[in-house]
Amino acid sequence: MPKSKVRKKAVYTPPANRPGTTPVKVAGPTHPIYIGVMLGVMLLGLVWLVVNYLAGESISFMATLGPWNFAIGFSLIVIGLLMTMRWR
Repeated sequence: MPKSKVRKKAVYTPPANRPGTTPVKVAGPTHPIYIGVMLGVMLLGLVWLVVNYLAGESISFMATLGPWNFAIGFSLIVIGLLMTMRWR
């Protein structure tokens, strides 16, 4: 069986930095306070919904809000989830 010819490939060399371009700054890790606030907002939304189910009628301001308690609880959870997109 004849052997195939081996082709030599040119070695890749990345282009040198041009004087008009600036290097991209890599963002560091997220501050621990941001992570605490993110988790706190999600946990607050969960607690709001649980308290609404268990004792919503006996708490005066929750009783006056009525179905808006669900909107408040779920919006807090969604805000926390949106904050996870900026978490590094």
